[in-house]
Amino acid sequence: MIQYLNILLNARLAKSDERGATAVEYGLLVALIAGVIILVVGFLGQDILGAFDGVENEINGDQG
Repeated sequence: MIQYLNILLNARLAKSDERGATAVEYGLLVALIAGVIILVVGFLGQDILGAFDGVENEINGDQG
């Protein structure tokens, strides 16, 4: 009986370890995606701003 309980306890602990590892993997994935977004916005931010300004000028009828 004690052996059976020991096996159950070890199985639960192993499952908890896997969940923790999965959470860390998801956290790293989210951090990587956030880093890519920051880099893209940093490189293309001024170009995108210029495009929106051009659209705004066209809507307002500004010449320039």
